[in-house]
Amino acid sequence: MNNLLKSKLNCLCLICFIIEACNPSSDQPAYDVIVYGATPAGIMTAVTAADHRAKVLLVEPMSVVGGMVTSGLMTAESEHMIDQCITGRARDFYVRLGEYYYDSTYFQTFGNGRGLNFQKGEPAFYYESKHAQALFRQMIEEAEVDLLINVHLVNTTTTDNRIQQIQLSSGQLYTAKYFADCSYEGDLMAQTGVSYTFGREPISQYEESLAGVRLIDDTLSARTVDNQGNLLPFFNRYDTLITGSGDDRVMNYNFRPIMTKVDSNQVAIYRPQNYDSTRFNFLADYLISEPETKLNQLIGVYPRGNRKFEFNNQQKSLVSLGMFGANRGYTDGDWTTRERIYQTHKDWTLGFLYFLTSDPRVPESLKAETQEYGYAADEFVNNNHFPYYLYVREGRRMIGPEVHTQHDVFGNRQKKESVLLGSHWVDSHHVQRIALSDSTFTNEGRIWEIALLPFEVSYRVLTPKREECENLLVPVCASFSHVAFCTYRLESTWMQAGHVAGIALSLALEDGIPVQDVDVPRLQKMLQKEKMIIEADSIRDYTDYDWLEGHHRYGDMYQRMYEEYGVDVTSL
Repeated sequence: MNNLLKSKLNCLCLICFIIEACNPSSDQPAYDVIVYGATPAGIMTAVTAADHRAKVLLVEPMSVVGGMVTSGLMTAESEHMIDQCITGRARDFYVRLGEYYYDSTYFQTFGNGRGLNFQKGEPAFYYESKHAQALFRQMIEEAEVDLLINVHLVNTTTTDNRIQQIQLSSGQLYTAKYFADCSYEGDLMAQTGVSYTFGREPISQYEESLAGVRLIDDTLSARTVDNQGNLLPFFNRYDTLITGSGDDRVMNYNFRPIMTKVDSNQVAIYRPQNYDSTRFNFLADYLISEPETKLNQLIGVYPRGNRKFEFNNQQKSLVSLGMFGANRGYTDGDWTTRERIYQTHKDWTLGFLYFLTSDPRVPESLKAETQEYGYAADEFVNNNHFPYYLYVREGRRMIGPEVHTQHDVFGNRQKKESVLLGSHWVDSHHVQRIALSDSTFTNEGRIWEIALLPFEVSYRVLTPKREECENLLVPVCASFSHVAFCTYRLESTWMQAGHVAGIALSLALEDGIPVQDVDVPRLQKMLQKEKMIIEADSIRDYTDYDWLEGHHRYGDMYQRMYEEYGVDVTSL
């Protein structure tokens, strides 16, 4: 049995309404709403709909709830967002975290926390995954949402552009009047027959200057072929690329382990079951040529409270936790394919850390630095202290009646049917590693562009085309181009989209109408009543980006994209 299945079966003792995945039965309760995927967006969709009197079932393939927020992503990523744009139930979630778990002392223990200047009653935009998971469970219990875990979608039955029932891997069949696909992959959407895409559009499709293949990174030196001249794994040839062209590749995935230097809360970095040191020959060659390499040059080391650290993919590294190209086949893959890719990434992450602590080719200074860290013993206690979720940064993207693009982020920022705000920078991790010669390569696909102004998100990017499905909303794999999705793919933004979906589904249920016919002005008023801010121009006098002025790294880069659209941001 592989580790993904083991982690699924290591079920936490959830204090919520859980339906056991047992034998198939035709005697299942009827639901108003079924939400597939207990991601943060899924939880917000479910509890919001339930609070508006819907009977809701929440289905999650893993053994835990909360997606990346409970698997090592211990930030709302507000450091590259406008604080005021995180609103509604999403903001309430972070405020409750602060009330339950944290005080100002906690935030004084690390740099980003000190910058937050946390005061009682304010949102805790940094937190610990174990606390986020506990709060999500409590929210599910409070809303009396039925929760089904450890089962995934197998089949979807539709009639007359409506989902009638879903079948799960347990064999059980469930029916509902309305559905929401809140998975990172968009599986329910795809099985329903809704139009979707994945990968990168070419520049020509939407006339986006940031689209397609992007050969903008530095040339790095390392061998790219083996002794027989064959290309090493996860490299692609330069002569197959055309700048600005589209493809079906998505940005790299990785796990985000939570580490600590506190001996009393530390599990030593252990030799993984499938360890193979030859996988890291590429890294070993580099370390021989660069013996002064520090850990943070290979791994993103993010300090958090209680002397914990998030380990993440390091963008500028020769090689890091992200496996370039190893996610090929995941997006449209079946369950077996995804399990294999999941395990490949897990083996890589565990092996990468063990290699740095043990291999004789690693410089002693780097080895000693890595050995200071261990897995946090109080996190992921039912999964050998390793995150449950693989960080699927980008899966399918719906092609709805409207598609938001780069132009909607920087130029056309106001929407008549706006239901939430976005504000994060355009952030795509690298997509692939390109061999330029036998001894040089470059990493391709990075986008990192500053967004200074909030932009509005239309309700229409959450709805499928009417002729494809009338009783489904898609808050996560929503209708965005790759470039625009890179500003939308934040858990704090997705939670707000879940808030929108929960109310919209309750309105559709109340009137018995397609989700496309929901009264959007009424929806907007209800959202605003629940403390959602949906108008970009109402966000004023914010100081979130004052630190950019004169910054040695960014300079006047913050103006670049806005100049393309004739928008003056020099006075901000």
